[in-house]
Amino acid sequence: MRVTIHAVGRLKAGPERELSARYVDRFSKTGSSLGLDFNRIIESPESRASNSDTRKREEAAALEKALPPDAVLLLLDEQGKPSDSTQFATMLSRWNDAGKRDLVIAIGGADGHDPSLHQKADAVICFGKMTWPHQLVRILLAEQLYRASTILAGHPYHRS
Repeated sequence: MRVTIHAVGRLKAGPERELSARYVDRFSKTGSSLGLDFNRIIESPESRASNSDTRKREEAAALEKALPPDAVLLLLDEQGKPSDSTQFATMLSRWNDAGKRDLVIAIGGADGHDPSLHQKADAVICFGKMTWPHQLVRILLAEQLYRASTILAGHPYHRS
């Protein structure tokens, strides 16, 4: 299953980009033997619309344009269901075992995701109820993808 990260906004050069890239590289190496192939990161521009609803609609349209046909859509959203690392790994494994070709994990803009995306999403999860800067969410996601691949590969996991 090809895994794509779709993020609203750009991650500028610096330590956040380097750390995210490090975990993406680790995931690429460990995930491929499991059939979890890192595809790419798509960065779509933040909408400059004057109100929140319009910004969310415009950002959702950019995501929908980039969404492969029949892709699994996983939204990261503060209103989503909390998930631990093992549950996240199990979710990825279940989709992969079901023969899904593409997984797109979406990080929304500052206003979150448009309700239309929530209706289309296969799952909506959160990294806790706190508000996180998008740069850190990208790092957290990359790390959790790597951690999921190590869990699925049978590496010892200190929380098991």
